[in-house]
Amino acid sequence: MNTPVTRPVVSGPALVDPFGRHVTYLRVSVTDRCDFRCVYCMAEDMTFLPKKDLLTLEELERVCAAFIGRGVRKIRLTGGEPLVRRNVMSLIENLGRHVKAGALEELTLTTNGSQLARYATELVDHGVRRINVSVDTLDEQKFRAITRWGDLKKVKDGIAAAQKAGLAIKINAVALKGVNDDEIPEMIRWAHGEGMDLTLIETMPLGDIDGDRTEQYLPLSVLRAQLMDQFTFADIPYKTGGPARYVEVKETGGRLGFITPLTHNFCESCNRVRLTCTGTLFMCLGQEDAADLRAPLRASDDNDLLNTAIDEAISRKPKGHDFIIDRRHNKPALSRHMSVTGG
Repeated sequence: MNTPVTRPVVSGPALVDPFGRHVTYLRVSVTDRCDFRCVYCMAEDMTFLPKKDLLTLEELERVCAAFIGRGVRKIRLTGGEPLVRRNVMSLIENLGRHVKAGALEELTLTTNGSQLARYATELVDHGVRRINVSVDTLDEQKFRAITRWGDLKKVKDGIAAAQKAGLAIKINAVALKGVNDDEIPEMIRWAHGEGMDLTLIETMPLGDIDGDRTEQYLPLSVLRAQLMDQFTFADIPYKTGGPARYVEVKETGGRLGFITPLTHNFCESCNRVRLTCTGTLFMCLGQEDAADLRAPLRASDDNDLLNTAIDEAISRKPKGHDFIIDRRHNKPALSRHMSVTGG
């Protein structure tokens, strides 16, 4: 594994936005590339960023260390698919040292599961204890249709390897009208039967895709009402640091989460910012305003310029997003694909 460049972690004041919210959660997209082409996320013929535009893994670790020094307590690695980036385990190992030192409460990642069988044991060795795996259907043919390139058996094998290695797993499923909505009860029983939480997510209007997103959109308020014909839900205060609101399902004993950026946004308690693989910091998933951290990062060997840029960015964090499903023009709320910002 690569040895990180030794730099002191900058200690500074906590990151507090204009609305008094403490920023304690950093999501880092380590690559915009993915080995799937999910229909709600990407076009099949995607143009990815030139590799020369990406931050090096050492630079990503340095930015993360600066945020940790300012009070960030949780880091989630995303993509694209984070495990397809070459040598990504060196970054995970280096960030894991912050967990082992007590400076970082949790290092986790969101993955499509395709590489889990290969990396599960290493993830645990480097301090990862919990991961999210995206699975939108249990039907192999439908899985191939949704992901275009994915293999459900390979993903399930990866999940089994991750559980054997000791990782706690939460399944993420995007609710798609007319695609997988009839499967959700089965997915609840499957996930809970395997000892995994399940979180349902509304499709988000990010990026042009090869289809009509308005036809896919299923309000989770509607889905929840439908599920209550079969299940009994009890609201619980369980939190993972993200935007999901959880219920306990009486019939299975498991937890079910709802992420509802459109029907019930979660902005009032937002403690998150997102760093792209090019060093762009988005203060809100649903706004285009962003800050360039790559230039100050590369302009100096110390972190003074970087911290100034971070402070300026946090001072512009908006109160909330403006997500809508545009049924008249079938246009995404933002042209930026989810894979650029991080899923």
